[in-house]
Amino acid sequence: MTSQRSSSISSAAPDTPAVFSRQLAIAILMSVACLFASNHVAARIAFDADTGLLLAVLARSGVAIVVLSAIVVWRRETLAVPSGQRRWQLLVGFLITLQSLCLYSAVARVPVAVALLLMNTFPIQLALLTWALGGARPSLRASLIMGGILIGLVLVLDIPTWLSRPEAMGPQWLPGILFGVGAASAFSCALWVTDRKLKGLDGAVRTLLTMVTVFICMVLAGMSGILPGGLATPSRIEGWYGLILLAVLYGVGFSVLFTCVPRLDMPRNAPVMNIEPVAALLLGYLVLGQVLTPIQLMGGAVVLAGIVVLSVSKGR
Repeated sequence: MTSQRSSSISSAAPDTPAVFSRQLAIAILMSVACLFASNHVAARIAFDADTGLLLAVLARSGVAIVVLSAIVVWRRETLAVPSGQRRWQLLVGFLITLQSLCLYSAVARVPVAVALLLMNTFPIQLALLTWALGGARPSLRASLIMGGILIGLVLVLDIPTWLSRPEAMGPQWLPGILFGVGAASAFSCALWVTDRKLKGLDGAVRTLLTMVTVFICMVLAGMSGILPGGLATPSRIEGWYGLILLAVLYGVGFSVLFTCVPRLDMPRNAPVMNIEPVAALLLGYLVLGQVLTPIQLMGGAVVLAGIVVLSVSKGR
């Protein structure tokens, strides 16, 4: 799940058009969330066919750049960034590069739904980061909700089984968890920088420059050989399908979300997008055969409920 979505959401213009009916807005947001979940399932298909991690991120960011460029040209925006904000814009690009790599690395190692639930802990990390850097202290209500989310994660990750029988979880389980948490950390830092240092920059321009930075970083990483096999092409035809789908699904979902944001009443309807891990769980079962235990499903329900309650709470 990615920074460009949050950046675009926060940049509605003062003269926004009339919003859609709530039923239509919810239908659009649910569709977009399912597109993003499908993107991650497609990524797992591509990775299972030996597709390089860098190649997957390049494909996704490349399509996003095309979409964003069209939007910027259509709106006749300038790409100029004030000198005092350039280093912060570059930092956001680096953080989203790290987030993309970590999230896809998690998807490649653990069930897609688990990776997305870990990614969706970023509100907790953002609240704690904001408090640590001088912002408002989380309320008692928010703290209790975040504690409940963490308890749910213990169940989702099946920590008791992992502690008693580490071999049962597989050799990639712990790295997958760490990558998922790392993705949420990088994303929360990017959101903090965006909100505190880049608020005055147009959302489309900010997101386009972020994606260009991600694309350049991936190209440089591939050329330097930092990640061996990072640009490897799929070894089977289904890998090519997965690679194409992950780029197209993300591009379509992102373009629909970005262009419709002013009419979606996001402060009221944004929690609907928390359906993404649920969609990923269903798609993971139907397409990949990934099955979670009853305890993990219960934990996922607790995490999802906590995220929804936290997102609709006043003073969030």
